[in-house]
Amino acid sequence: MRIRITFAKQGPLRYTGHLDLHKLWERAARRAQLPLAYSRGFHPQPKMNIAAALPLGFSSRCEVMDMRLEHEIQLEGVREKLQQTLPAGIQVLNVENADERAPALQTQVASAEYQVILTESIDESELKRKIDSVMGSESIIRERRGKTYDLRPLIEELQILEFDGLLSVQDHTLTGTRAPALQKIFMRLAAREGATGRPEEVLDTLGIAFEETQVERTNLIFQS
Repeated sequence: MRIRITFAKQGPLRYTGHLDLHKLWERAARRAQLPLAYSRGFHPQPKMNIAAALPLGFSSRCEVMDMRLEHEIQLEGVREKLQQTLPAGIQVLNVENADERAPALQTQVASAEYQVILTESIDESELKRKIDSVMGSESIIRERRGKTYDLRPLIEELQILEFDGLLSVQDHTLTGTRAPALQKIFMRLAAREGATGRPEEVLDTLGIAFEETQVERTNLIFQS
């Protein structure tokens, strides 16, 4: 059986790496007494796949993971059982059955959407000019891991958002205090295999230091 879990990753858990997150979910599944399926061989691994690795330091409200089980189970109550075994920074949003014959989850992701909160104010007209310059560019050549690539085709949408008064995810969720009226940027970036846009590289192109932002993944868009 293949089940699909949608979850949020926030608070201190945003500093949990991809491999540690897998271990966290393996423990949660075992504690929830799910019949988790494992690979064969000398070092069996749980058959779990997260749609797109979330960079360290990012929060998310839309992570998606496929988990394979040894046999079919009733899904009623599974979300609650998993939630009871997970730390506070992980919130299980949905658990559903997934098509066993569908392609691997990672190959189905097309794009990812991000909300970036700027913790240091920038002149709005200058920020808009920079965004317009990026979106109007034919190419933006950058280097990653010693290889050059064109960032521009990976940026599908980039715009300033009106601040809506929502609480800042990382600093205000637990305290309940209202976030100051900070500027926000919306990004939709390609997230295909071999063609993945990274928010920190877009920010660098805009001349914005990553350390002066809070980045949250808000949506994963899958191929139809």
